[in-house]
Amino acid sequence: MKKLVVKAMSGSNDPERAAQAFTVAATAVASGLTVSLWLTGEATFFGLPGKCEAFELEHSAPLNELRDAILAGGTLTVCSQCAKRRGISEVDLIPGVRIKGAASFVEEIMEDGTQALVY
Repeated sequence: MKKLVVKAMSGSNDPERAAQAFTVAATAVASGLTVSLWLTGEATFFGLPGKCEAFELEHSAPLNELRDAILAGGTLTVCSQCAKRRGISEVDLIPGVRIKGAASFVEEIMEDGTQALVY
């Protein structure tokens, strides 16, 4: 089965890029692909309760709905270094969101049949 790994690097600092990463990942889940969304940089905050709910972008699906679709059919991971720099630990995250490091990211993107996108 084909797999899509999406790395989101932007948060509220670049709302269109952030929304695009979530939209592509949720669309891929709806299309039946295996999907993994990685939150890095400012996107790390979207792993926390209330952050996706507070995000607004005109003509974009609600980020919390996209997040929930991704969690229902894929995985959502926060970068370990990014989390550490922001004082975020696993107990702070939304249930189902995990923290992993660069080695796990590289392992995922190097699997046969995997396409990686960075936003």
